[in-house]
Amino acid sequence: MSSVGIASVDILTTSLKKLLERSNELKPKGGIEPALTATSFNGDVETITQRAEGGLAANAQDHYAALETACRNIFYDHLIWNLLDIVSILSDIPLCEPGLLFWLVEELLDSQTIDGCRVVFDYLDSRRERLTAKHFKQKQLIILRACNELLRRLSRAEDTVFCGRVFIFMFQSFPLGDRSSVNLRGEYHVENVTVFEKNPLKHVAPVEGSVGAMDVDQAPNNVEEALTASKNLPAADNIKDGSVTPQPADNVAKIVKFDTQDDNPPEPEPDTESLYPIFWSLQDVFSQPTRLFETPTFESFQSGLDLTLRKFKAVQQHQQSRGTSKPLSEAHRPLNRKRTYTESDHQDLASSFNPRYLTSRDLFSLEISDLAFRRHILVQSLILVDFLLSLTPKAKKKLEATSNKSVLYTYTLPEEQIKWANNIRNEIAAYLQQGQEGKFYYRMVDTVLSRDKNWVQWKAEGCPLIKQPPIPSESFIESQKGAQKICAPKRIRPTPMGSLDLNFLLNTGDEGQAHGLEILKKPARYTLPKVEDFKGPIMEDDFDMDMAKTEVEKESVAVTKA
Repeated sequence: MSSVGIASVDILTTSLKKLLERSNELKPKGGIEPALTATSFNGDVETITQRAEGGLAANAQDHYAALETACRNIFYDHLIWNLLDIVSILSDIPLCEPGLLFWLVEELLDSQTIDGCRVVFDYLDSRRERLTAKHFKQKQLIILRACNELLRRLSRAEDTVFCGRVFIFMFQSFPLGDRSSVNLRGEYHVENVTVFEKNPLKHVAPVEGSVGAMDVDQAPNNVEEALTASKNLPAADNIKDGSVTPQPADNVAKIVKFDTQDDNPPEPEPDTESLYPIFWSLQDVFSQPTRLFETPTFESFQSGLDLTLRKFKAVQQHQQSRGTSKPLSEAHRPLNRKRTYTESDHQDLASSFNPRYLTSRDLFSLEISDLAFRRHILVQSLILVDFLLSLTPKAKKKLEATSNKSVLYTYTLPEEQIKWANNIRNEIAAYLQQGQEGKFYYRMVDTVLSRDKNWVQWKAEGCPLIKQPPIPSESFIESQKGAQKICAPKRIRPTPMGSLDLNFLLNTGDEGQAHGLEILKKPARYTLPKVEDFKGPIMEDDFDMDMAKTEVEKESVAVTKA
């Protein structure tokens, strides 16, 4: 239905156009910056307030609807950032619906290309604090819906940076303890399935009787066969005196031991071809960790992760011997660490391509040669191992009093599996600290995982409020006075408790008498008394004993005499 001819809409449209003309005078070149405020219009915003009080609409809701219609009419005719600033001012007063600006932005994002959406998001990023400062409860659902619709349109591989901008905008807009993005029931992304080639490579059979014909082992059909093939190697008991005990003909790989003093030979390097299905099958467990509660699945995962880490260590040693242990992205990085980034660098970062896993069998050997790829897989392993360690009796005891039982599991990790999990975590941590900037990389990963444990506990406790209510002013004033009283300097006593009165050392006294330090110099203070000097006090003690009448007086005299 057309809105032309409705008095309230026409009048509000005229008022908005006047504000836009004023904004064009303030910003003749257009653009997003600077932001317009109510003081920029010198009281022109009050004209809409006066018209609202003049009775153009029957009630506030009718006035909001009329102003919304006027904004949409101008919005679709002339797309300018000044209109959005004016709508933001009107929604803060409020003279319109608080979520009107985000309704317009939502429709704008739906009508724009990806490049146009980037420009719109430039506006939202520059006004984020101002747009979310007031009436956020009426805006949060619209923000969430608009951002989620935009994320559905974006490609996680080609628009990685833009997706990050959208997520950061939501994280900075919503409160820290908001539950809108919390997985309260602990559901896993089981739809994320990693597809890889489970069939073995097909070898071309040579012509019978031709020169160069040779027997080729067939690749394993599944993970169990691959694990069996990797373990089907000559054992240490079959190696004696520098020779190898003959093995059956179906064993192709053989190990010759020359050092008979080494009782623990190093484990052989896993074959890349047999490791391929084992390696990619780990992704199924990463997407659904609860499968590890089954003993066969855990044993398969344990063997697969051990083989993977052993292969990574072997690749690392080969690269270090050749001097190529840097990631592929850093192979040509200049030695000067203080690099200045230009605008073209940021454009290259924004247009960078972030692919998913390439699970082709032909690319597997190249992928495991990349240090960044190996680190990525091991970080996934660390996350899963930390999940297993959260199922130990000691860890579960800390979460007994929590309220959200949906993220707590009844399964308890056995002692053998706890020992393995701790050992493999230490091995992964030691491996991540190797190579280019390894210690910094592991510290960053360990910090993130440590903080994630706090979020897990917060979720298990039912997501209590992080923002605490303000302290009453009376309590604050009382605490302030107590702190000031404790920290105030105390007045020192003129004569500290337990100290001697040293006034006799002052150089004052009657004439002709010793005073001050002269008293301390008298011979009587440092010479031994004569025996005759003790005769008088002893006679006085005997006299006091004879004159004592009660037992108490006699005991007192006896103590003094002793």
